[in-house]
Amino acid sequence: MRATLILFVLLWFFCVYAPASFCANVTYDHRALVIDGKRRVLVSGSIHYPRSTPEIWPDLIQKSKDGGLDVIESYVFWNLHEPVRGQYNFEGRADLVKFVKAVAAAGLYVHLRIGPYACAEWNYGGFPVWLHFIPGVQFRTDNQPFEAEMKRFTAKIVDMMKQENLYASQGGPIILSQVENEYGNIDAAYGLAAKSYIKWAASMATSLDTGVPWVMCQQADAPDPIINTCNGFYCDQFNPNSNSKPKIWTENWSGWFLSFGGAVPYRPVEDLAFAVARFYQRGGTFQNYYMYHGGTNFGRTTGGPFISTSYDYDAPIDEYGIVRQPKWGHLKDVHKAIKLCEEALIATDPTITSPGPNIEAAVYKTGSVCAAFLANIATSDAQVTFNGNSYHLPAWSVSILPDCKNVVLNTAKINSASMISSFTTESLKEEVDSGSGWSWISEPVGISKADSFSKFGLLEQINTTADKSDYLWYSLSIDLEDDAGSQTVLHIESLGHALHAFINGKLAGGGTGNSDKAKVKVDIPITLVAGKNTIDLLSLTVGLQNYGAFFDTWGAGITGPVILKGLNNGSTVDLSSQQWTYQVGLKGEDLGPSSGSSGQWNSQSSLPTNQPLTWYKTNFVAPSGSNPVAIDFTGMGKGEAWVNGQSIGRYWPTYVSPNGGCTDMCNYRGAYSSSKCLKNCGKPSQTLYHVPRSWLQPDSNTLVLFEESGGDPTKISFATKQIGSVCSHVSESHPPPVDLWNSDTKSGSKVGPVLSLECPYPNQVFSSIEFASFGTPYGTCGNFKHGRCRSNKALSIVQKACIGSSSCRIGLSINSYGDPCKGVTKSLAVEASCA
Repeated sequence: MRATLILFVLLWFFCVYAPASFCANVTYDHRALVIDGKRRVLVSGSIHYPRSTPEIWPDLIQKSKDGGLDVIESYVFWNLHEPVRGQYNFEGRADLVKFVKAVAAAGLYVHLRIGPYACAEWNYGGFPVWLHFIPGVQFRTDNQPFEAEMKRFTAKIVDMMKQENLYASQGGPIILSQVENEYGNIDAAYGLAAKSYIKWAASMATSLDTGVPWVMCQQADAPDPIINTCNGFYCDQFNPNSNSKPKIWTENWSGWFLSFGGAVPYRPVEDLAFAVARFYQRGGTFQNYYMYHGGTNFGRTTGGPFISTSYDYDAPIDEYGIVRQPKWGHLKDVHKAIKLCEEALIATDPTITSPGPNIEAAVYKTGSVCAAFLANIATSDAQVTFNGNSYHLPAWSVSILPDCKNVVLNTAKINSASMISSFTTESLKEEVDSGSGWSWISEPVGISKADSFSKFGLLEQINTTADKSDYLWYSLSIDLEDDAGSQTVLHIESLGHALHAFINGKLAGGGTGNSDKAKVKVDIPITLVAGKNTIDLLSLTVGLQNYGAFFDTWGAGITGPVILKGLNNGSTVDLSSQQWTYQVGLKGEDLGPSSGSSGQWNSQSSLPTNQPLTWYKTNFVAPSGSNPVAIDFTGMGKGEAWVNGQSIGRYWPTYVSPNGGCTDMCNYRGAYSSSKCLKNCGKPSQTLYHVPRSWLQPDSNTLVLFEESGGDPTKISFATKQIGSVCSHVSESHPPPVDLWNSDTKSGSKVGPVLSLECPYPNQVFSSIEFASFGTPYGTCGNFKHGRCRSNKALSIVQKACIGSSSCRIGLSINSYGDPCKGVTKSLAVEASCA
């Protein structure tokens, strides 16, 4: 009894003096997650710890908190943490405990999606490739070898979290965990075994006794007590499979991923805000942005295949860690507006009515507390009467009324400022006394390593390389007599993802798949010589498949046929079943030039450019300042790059997106899809590649490239990202800023619309006003124009309010500006610069 009492006192002491948000009992009911007996309305955002660096984790997390998030969500990446079976990596970008503790230090919760299948456009969906080679294994089905490994890894992660007291039940930040991921999208392909697998996964997860709930996303038959959740661009119509479970949205796609060879997708913030408000309107209480910060696919972590190195995702915080405006700011306002309704939201279920065509009203009322949402789900504006009052509802928007009367925010009306960010390029500054600049090593064509081997027939690539390298050489020698000097065609068929063909040591041609079809089929005209001819085929992967039923069996590489067509005597020779010699990877990968330390660099003779299979190295001085850094690889072909021994990922600036389908101004009205809003058509998918500042030293840095197809490294430049102008455009029809809601309602005075601006960096003030117009201005940030009517007082009013200050607020009142056009809804547009 005495020991029990001491334990109780210790727990009480810890919970009292631990951060108030933690040391929680987390359960759920049909409305919400219940934390320490109280239902909560929560806003979450995904940040994947290995897609950024530990040095900027705290900044990303703080910006997320400042944006109104309560929870940070991340996958756990099995292949990152266990690259070799039984050998673990939790260092650097893989330091999961450090990341979770950084979230806790900011006072936020964590949703840990252990999976361990992740998808995530991550190599092999997060599975380690060694798993594929366990005898008898079948992924993601009722298969004992697979389940044993999955349980072992999941239990290891749970035990790590428990040892560090990171579950909410222990005083930590983790309030949710996920097992499996989007299995319901593909489980039909696995038949009856899928049903028993899901039951096993649920039982396995709950047996680990985390003290917090588990979820399965996209799993309509998730067994109790697992909460099934929704992923998608819209989840307002989703309902869980039991009325005892809350409505949770694990992935609200804030944009879409970029593929090499594709245009850049983006999602208008008005549509994203509409989707968020609709979810909470219709009973949701936990919503997560996928992604809130996308980051960078360093090294060979991209999946796909053909996923780009940038994983920006058009997220509220961009790839470089800079808030993307107005997306970040407008969503912050949406979160504030929803939190104003929290007391009503957690108290009851909504009463949903339709006051007009394509109009939906949801009311949460209990006692004296009332909150309402008015949604217009049509693509044209509407006027609606609700509770005896008339409301104008812009197309495809939701108005939020925390008191069931006054609109605090409409999702289509943006009060938040926007910003113009740009990259400034500068030539690569060579390190003082570094010699002639670039040096190089030629990678041998064909077989050059002692561990090569020969087999009859064409081997599948992943089974051969175990993904130790992107590269696999297929080499064959043939003797010709009658066909000396003949023009023939080499026909090659490959499962993907790309290939280069060399005839007698010279590049003859190649082929590339794409994100829709990884397979490659080419006919390459070649010239053969009398006697011995060597055919060397370099097959390469661009990130392994990460999604789909049985994706682990899809394969890659030159599986044939490989045929010589149109020889002099009219014959065709099928080379597929002959004896081929194989080499896994490149000689340079074994010798380690990527670190820059190999002693074989050639700097004496002229630099070879536009040559395939060449390693390049230079020493450079880091760009000055603290702005984010990228390398512009324009002028190079395809390959991988390392800075101070750290891989910044695959570069491929020659893969150009299709010409059609792009729009600079995407109409947010109407359902969004991943192909609706695209930019950058007809241009390289990615030319700029992020180099984390923490990887750079002020003076002495080493850049190493492996150029696969041919390029000119002297054309490479650095780019630093900065914010130029700050803009805002607010009309008389806008609600006042959300943070004025309480003062507005308490004072009883009616606050009008306000234009707010803030310099993006600390210690900055507004130095100049580039544009100011009150009346009917139009255009976008950086390209505002005066309309047909305007006040001549606008510029002086804005200058007086803003110049010399770090932030300013300007009301929209005709008492200040005059009325340049009576009877017309006027607006104020401002562009300002900070210094």
